[in-house]
Amino acid sequence: MKRTTGTYALSTTAGESVRAFIPHPLPPRPPLKIDRRIAERLRSAHLTLARLDVASRMVPSPGWFIYGFVRKEAVLTSQIEGTQATLIDLFEQEGKDGVSARQGDVQEVCNYLEALEYARGQIGSRDGLPISLRLLREAHRRLLKGARGAGKEPRQFRRSQNWIGGTRPGNAAFVPPPPSKVMECLSSLEKYIHGTESLDPLVRIALIHVQFETIHPFLDGNGRLGRLLIALLLEEWKIMHEPLLYISLYLKRHRAEYYARLSDVRRTGDWEGWISFFLEGVETSAEEATLTAEQLYRLVERDREKLLRRRGASVAAVALLQRLGDNPILNVARATRLLKTTKPTAAKAISALIGAGILKETSGKRRGRTFAYERYLNILKKGTELEGRR
Repeated sequence: MKRTTGTYALSTTAGESVRAFIPHPLPPRPPLKIDRRIAERLRSAHLTLARLDVASRMVPSPGWFIYGFVRKEAVLTSQIEGTQATLIDLFEQEGKDGVSARQGDVQEVCNYLEALEYARGQIGSRDGLPISLRLLREAHRRLLKGARGAGKEPRQFRRSQNWIGGTRPGNAAFVPPPPSKVMECLSSLEKYIHGTESLDPLVRIALIHVQFETIHPFLDGNGRLGRLLIALLLEEWKIMHEPLLYISLYLKRHRAEYYARLSDVRRTGDWEGWISFFLEGVETSAEEATLTAEQLYRLVERDREKLLRRRGASVAAVALLQRLGDNPILNVARATRLLKTTKPTAAKAISALIGAGILKETSGKRRGRTFAYERYLNILKKGTELEGRR
């Protein structure tokens, strides 16, 4: 079905006149055709999300999964935009207790985490902001703070024409709405988010993501913020209780199709093709996340039993093992703080975990050594590696 999803207006930028696309308000017209294939994918996506939600609630330390999975999504969504930081880079930075300086691409990933934490805190608080333009602006400010794009008007909806792809506006792959139309488009999107709609929530999230990316309301950070919005809506609409879905892994693997599907919506109105792709991504991501959660849980349980069987296993060593899920790379200073104990006691706990084959020294230094829960990291980091850095 071919439909018109927007209009064009002439816009001038960098000395060139270009045709800027102005999307029609949601929902699509004529209405979506939810055929049997899409309906089946929708059912499967909801089932796999429910299984992931249940899996996260049945383990003794659900915080582990939230910590690791949120960071995995932060790394992956940044990698889609060209960031070169890996999950291990992020964990290594966080494991340097007392060292606050963040370098380059790791800063961008940390900014995503801060933006997500802020936004979740707001929508989860009785007195906080709902999902709204104001919330997105505040999240955007945190996303760009001290990183690339910091000079591109953080928190401000753009007042100049931008474009996507190409070396200049004239050969761009896509030109979003003129700045004079940005607020009109965003206001319409905000109304749709808070309006009543008979469409399934997952379908609505798929529509909202495309609409946000099409408006491209900021000069930088639109892709990351648009994917962050997916996580917020899943939680706000009670589809997931925690942000455990790292859908950016699927989008990274299928990056070319991801961009092509967005383009097809704008060019030919193929919302159905995009929705089918999105639902497949949700289902695949939820299945992989559930498998990862099960693998991590089994690993930790085996290692706990192994440690308890060792002669002289200390209370501190067992307690430290229980903290490795959200501290998979650490040094003695960090272990001391986590255990609220003395440095010698923390060092002995680390030695016990090394002796049990759980921790491994990874820095190769005599002083300031770091230790990693490598088998845990090897499970969690799948898909976040970069070519040449595996």
